[in-house]
Amino acid sequence: MKDSIYRSHVLVCTGTGCVSSGSKTIKDTMEEELASHDLTGEIKIVETGCHGFCEKGPIMIIYPEGVFYCEVKADDVAEIVEEHLLKGRTVERLLFKEPLTEEQIPSYKDIDFYKKQHRIVLTNCGKIDPEDIDEYIALGGYEAIGKVLTEMDSQTVVDEIKESGLRGRGGGGFPTGLKWQFAKNSDGDKKYVVCNADEGDPGAEVCWKVILIV
Repeated sequence: MKDSIYRSHVLVCTGTGCVSSGSKTIKDTMEEELASHDLTGEIKIVETGCHGFCEKGPIMIIYPEGVFYCEVKADDVAEIVEEHLLKGRTVERLLFKEPLTEEQIPSYKDIDFYKKQHRIVLTNCGKIDPEDIDEYIALGGYEAIGKVLTEMDSQTVVDEIKESGLRGRGGGGFPTGLKWQFAKNSDGDKKYVVCNADEGDPGAEVCWKVILIV
């Protein structure tokens, strides 16, 4: 079934933080509730990567409205289905509440934590199922590698990386383009790419988190 057939998408965060708070149970309960109301063919549940706001998990976002529900529990699911998905009414008690003004904010785009973020590497994080390759491709996934393999030579690729200003995510911030240039210019018939997916800092999770949710 194509996504265009669904009238609503329910995004349930299944990042580590939300899973530890019960988001898998929330997802299972949502499946049961949708089935009991004969809505399985109309509403799609999407297990997403981390939304970044772990303090307020488990997180659920419902599209097309883009309503952001936080600190959701399995016991809340029946009300969400009944009020939001069937009657079109927001479940206000589950909305994010601005700490200083007590204002309830329906859309994550209007929450201070999110609204000034400009995501690049993590642009799809929290929006797609990271284990569904079709969802990634639908948002332009692999277009860059397709261009590299069909339209560019190796030096052009290295020059593009240099021009981008891309740097390593470690403390040194060494230019990635220079690394690639050194590798290209070095002797040897075989060249290897080694991906560093761990950090020296205890508790630092940047590299593996990027791999996990992108």
